[in-house]
Amino acid sequence: MSGHGHGHGCGCEGEHEPAERGLEYGLYQRIDLEKLQCLNESRDGDGKMVFKPWDRRNERDKYVESDADEELLFNIPFTGSVKLKGIIISGENDDSHPAEIRLYKNIPQMSFDDTGREPEQAFRLNRDPVAELEYPTKIARFSNVQHLSIHISKNFGAESTRVYYIGLRGEYSETHRHEVTICTYEASANPADHKVESVIPQTNFIS
Repeated sequence: MSGHGHGHGCGCEGEHEPAERGLEYGLYQRIDLEKLQCLNESRDGDGKMVFKPWDRRNERDKYVESDADEELLFNIPFTGSVKLKGIIISGENDDSHPAEIRLYKNIPQMSFDDTGREPEQAFRLNRDPVAELEYPTKIARFSNVQHLSIHISKNFGAESTRVYYIGLRGEYSETHRHEVTICTYEASANPADHKVESVIPQTNFIS
């Protein structure tokens, strides 16, 4: 059991403050589940089931399993802007556990054909049946994420891949979305100018 403690390393904070860690892993609430896609899932809709509360991360009744081969591709739209700080992926303690993931940002409707491009970040995973290993992201690359794609490119050798839990840690903000909207209006400056010109005569008429 001594190795268990060493394996956590800097994860000790989370152990001392489990409630706080649960809050940090609350980004699942900011996912637009209706629009979430999981490509190559063996049963439609199962991919949505693995994004769940921290305190349910070890439940085994809901999971997603790959179909034609070991790959899975999650397209995850958020309801605002996210700064992604870490990810946990938990599967079975056997060869069906994901062994490698590749993360992409802001590519809606991504397909397997798109996975040949360079990811924002890739991780080699360890088996993690109890959902305790966090993989920290390069925050500078994931500071303004409206859409996240997770490509599970391989497992440990099984014909199919099984995932029980995907935890996303980070911060959520709606402000970026509003700023983007404002920028869009400013970008179409000419029509705005015309509007101002047409308002001035009306004002003169009123006075």
